[in-house]
Amino acid sequence: MTLSPRSLQRSLSLQEQTYQALRSAILSGELIPGARLVETQLAKQLEVSRTPIREALRQLQQADLAMPDSNGTLRVATFSQSDAMQLYDCRIALEQLSVVGACQNATQQQFEELDVLVMQAEKMVEGKRSHFTNYQLLDLDYQFHRLLAKSSGNLWLMSLLDQVFDKMALLRIQTMQNNPQVLEIRIEHRQIFEAIVERDAEAAVDAIEQHLAASQTRVIREVQSLQENVVEG
Repeated sequence: MTLSPRSLQRSLSLQEQTYQALRSAILSGELIPGARLVETQLAKQLEVSRTPIREALRQLQQADLAMPDSNGTLRVATFSQSDAMQLYDCRIALEQLSVVGACQNATQQQFEELDVLVMQAEKMVEGKRSHFTNYQLLDLDYQFHRLLAKSSGNLWLMSLLDQVFDKMALLRIQTMQNNPQVLEIRIEHRQIFEAIVERDAEAAVDAIEQHLAASQTRVIREVQSLQENVVEG
């Protein structure tokens, strides 16, 4: 873990800076799922008192990014098969609305931005994969899906999806540690994009549902494998 005071954004309150630094560390994989979150250690690394750390940890718990284990030790959240299933069910329902809205309301500029994200993912996958590029792919996946929501013009939908996206990112990090190939966005994003450019809502709904259902299957399989390894260990 390599947290440093440079992670803090000085334009925000100290407590908010601390929360954002820890949230970023979790969602980038710097603080891995299951990692212990110890006030004294985090305060030393970020060079702040324990008060903003304590408040930031409380916020992380409220956001379901941290949770106490059976011994009461606070850790970066990990997700069960049931969690993964339910998160994906929510996401599938919300993102069907997202692509329908995008078919109706997306601008030419948003089409171009989506195309860039799809091409970036394609180029990255064609190159040599590494731990670093896997997290880049995860970020491209987030940017693509969030831009779909933005293109729908539904701000409430964006707000709801933002709550899901953080948890999904952490779930993907949890599973990518063991199998980087669990993230497949090259072909599936292209299919979604092409349907939206054609403003074919039915095809877009089918494409997003197939994409997320396939992802759900891959991720749940990895979560099950991780849990079996823990039991065997």
